Amino acid sequence: MNATALSDLSADDLAVLLEEQRTAYEQLKTQGLKLDLTRGKPSAQQLDLADGLLRLPSTTKDSAGVDVRNYGGLEGLADLREMFAELLWVEPEQVVAGGSSSLTMMRDCLFYLTLFGGVDSERPWGREEKVRFVCPVPGYDRHFTLLESLGIEMVTVPMRDDGPDVDAVAALVADDPSFKGMWIVPTYANPSGSIVSQDVAARLAAMPTAAPDFKIFWDNAYALHHLTEDEAKSADILTLASAAGHPHRPIMFASTSKITFAGAGVAFLAASSANIAWYLGHLGNGSIGPDKVNHLRHVEFFGSPQGVRDHMARHREIIAPKFAEVDRVLTERLGGRGIATWNTPAGGYFVNLDVVPGTAARVVELAKAVGVALTPAGSSYPYKQDPDDTNIRLAPTMPPVDEVTAAMEVVATCVLLAAAEKAAEQASA
Repeated sequence: MNATALSDLSADDLAVLLEEQRTAYEQLKTQGLKLDLTRGKPSAQQLDLADGLLRLPSTTKDSAGVDVRNYGGLEGLADLREMFAELLWVEPEQVVAGGSSSLTMMRDCLFYLTLFGGVDSERPWGREEKVRFVCPVPGYDRHFTLLESLGIEMVTVPMRDDGPDVDAVAALVADDPSFKGMWIVPTYANPSGSIVSQDVAARLAAMPTAAPDFKIFWDNAYALHHLTEDEAKSADILTLASAAGHPHRPIMFASTSKITFAGAGVAFLAASSANIAWYLGHLGNGSIGPDKVNHLRHVEFFGSPQGVRDHMARHREIIAPKFAEVDRVLTERLGGRGIATWNTPAGGYFVNLDVVPGTAARVVELAKAVGVALTPAGSSYPYKQDPDDTNIRLAPTMPPVDEVTAAMEVVATCVLLAAAEKAAEQASA
């Protein structure tokens, strides 16, 4: 379908388009919709894939004879750590298997750094005059909320297809010791779908930093969440950093939250041996061990790293059609209009939609009024402030395909209406 860009429409044609979209929008109000694309949750169909966990474990001991019902094993069950070490391209001794939330592990690391400092810190971060983090944008809102809660200042750099703008990052951290770390979602980034290249990862691992204890929080949440058979492989940040002489710089996080049960999975932390000892040393002051019964349950359920890969292929069969539907509707409704761009991710949980600057909040508002909930505009930026008011994160995984279609038709109408309103307003100014 060939559509005319809004910028090429005459004043009369723009007025016609605006009236058409207003009419279409009023019709949406009568449908009584109640649809939700706000958060990247697995659907019930995806959760059903792991229902075998409910009948496990079948024994009380791991392969080494450890009774998983008892205290101990702060680093997590060895069998599970070995399984996911292979999947995350690290060594088993570099991995901690914990509770159900990797975000909790991130929080704990930030707390320990703030209160005690890291293995390479001159003093606790909390005793620094100022602490800053580099935040590639668009990015993950929960990362930003966590930093804000600790009073850590956030400075943004652009997120590109091959990862963060490494020149911008290097320029910030080279001479200013207040920059203590940065966030990266390296594989199928939230929400841009970007994949950090080996070259970008190597430059981040090797770049000079004024702070001797600079940290890369490498949140590999979507490493195994492929939407095509061409599966991206995450850069090996731990090896790159060690080779560059900065072995303690990266701390990797991952979890099975979107692999098995979102509320009862297993989270992982991977880092240098010194960082692992540092983390476990502080964790041990408030824990006597993780839920090893759940660890064993996952070991039995998957059986092997290949079992995890096979399981993820079944996830792909469920969610890939939803992402295809998002792309189809946006292409058919908005293609050629010059008012929106979006990515076609190869993995992950989100579609990144950019609309006419100054209209993202209006699109979200319009959608909400007809029963379609979208992530608030600005959520992919620190302090929820998108300077251009252009970015909207779409999360199509949880609803069934027909609801994704209905929601995207609403989104397309709202994007067109908001863009036409903006164009008419500018034309009359």
